[in-house]
This record gives sequence, structure tokens and C-alpha cells, in this order.
Amino acid sequence: MPQQFVPGTKIEYDGKKGMFSLFQPLIKATDGLTLGQVCTITGLEASTIQNWVKRGFVARPVNKKYRERQLARILLISSLRDCMKIDNIGELMKAVNGNANDESDDIISEERLYDMFCEILSETDYRPNDTNNIEEVVKKVTASSDITDKNAYKRLNTALTVMVLTFIASEYKRQADGFLEKLLEE
Repeated sequence: MPQQFVPGTKIEYDGKKGMFSLFQPLIKATDGLTLGQVCTITGLEASTIQNWVKRGFVARPVNKKYRERQLARILLISSLRDCMKIDNIGELMKAVNGNANDESDDIISEERLYDMFCEILSETDYRPNDTNNIEEVVKKVTASSDITDKNAYKRLNTALTVMVLTFIASEYKRQADGFLEKLLEE
């Protein structure tokens, strides 16, 4: 299997659960991350992140600092953007947590959503296996949440299934691009 990275980043993947906890000490120590730091972690261009903020896909930074909420959303979007249109990602994120600038309409925190996403990927070994298996892993991971609204719980499960399948498709696309590159070099 090719080198794995923490989803949405350029940081090597170590297979642990609770991926977002890697970033929390840095965010707390610096009272938020600068745009440059977020770019270094994600490998994204500053203009890309600023565009996502401008379009309402990511909550506005506070005093030019990105906190847990914003970073988690950026990591999720970055993880999905290779195989899903940005507008569709925005709609997917909205289905789970509504307006990016309003926490009151969230089903679950962005950080927990990102951790669930990473945990599901870890348990599926980044392979689709079959859709039923992924749906079962999603249910297993979300069972520990305290979401009591059945419709919200169902939206969360469906959104996570879409995210995982999209991420896996991105992994296959990267592999295919690598094979194509080798073929063209021959």
C-alpha cells in the first residue's frame, strides 16, 4: 500500500484513532494557527483556504487564527476535494453541521466528525471492501455519539459513508495517476 497520510494533511499516518488530537496541543499553545501554519499542515494554498472561508464552507478565523473547528473542517474538505466538487462538499458539510459560522446548528463538533471519519477509514483499511461493510463500520463508530435525534443521526451516518467512499475513491485515483505517470515515462 502506498504511503498514507493523516487525511487532509501532509503528515504521515500512524494508524491511531483520535487523529484530531495531534493538532490540539499546537492550537492551544499558539492560541490558534496562522494561515501559513494551516497551509503547511495541509499542503493547501492560502488562496484556496481563503476562498473556502469567503464561500462559507469554513468558519471565519478569529483574529486571523484558525481554531479546532476551522482546522477540522479544512481537513475534511481537503480529504474530499480530489473526487468531489467543492460545492457538493459544502452541501455535505451543511447537511451535518449547517452554517459553518454557527455552532448552534451542529449535529456534532467538527473535531469529532473528523475523528470519526479517520476512525472509519482506519477500520476499513482505506479500501471500499463493500458498501455494506462501510455502513456497518460507520454505525459502529457513531454508536458512541450522544445524538438522540434519529434524523440527525441518520444524516450523520449517511454523510460519513459518503465521505469515506469519496476519500477511498481519491486514494484509488492517486494510485491510478501514479501508474499512468509510470506508463508515460516508459
